Amino acid sequence: MAVRAVRGATQLEEDAREHMLGRVAELVTEVMSANLLSVDDFISVVFTATSDLVSDFPAYAARRLGFGEVPLLCARELEIDGSMPRVVRLLAHVETDLPRAEVTHVYLHGAASLRSDLTRVRSVPDQGST
Repeated sequence: MAVRAVRGATQLEEDAREHMLGRVAELVTEVMSANLLSVDDFISVVFTATSDLVSDFPAYAARRLGFGEVPLLCARELEIDGSMPRVVRLLAHVETDLPRAEVTHVYLHGAASLRSDLTRVRSVPDQGST
């Protein structure tokens, strides 16, 4: 079993608590599904949010999914002129048998354009607020 890092991001349409919790939960579950992971496979997760997101902690969405014993951390994303607004990113450290080249990084909604250089980006079209 190897330790691998999995990246992901999602963009919110607005800074509303339930919308944030829904989008972050979607991101976490997509990372799990795409990489055949269970909660027990996670070592830790770092979430960052852009400064325009203040409605709740992104980690709370993971806690609601059963990540109560997984170390979670929230931080503020760098404020760079022209950067994409309303984005939550994650960096998860996991135990998996997947080779590094087969780890799927998940970028959802508008955030899919952040890492178009990755060959295995999963994009979910916007379907209104969730």
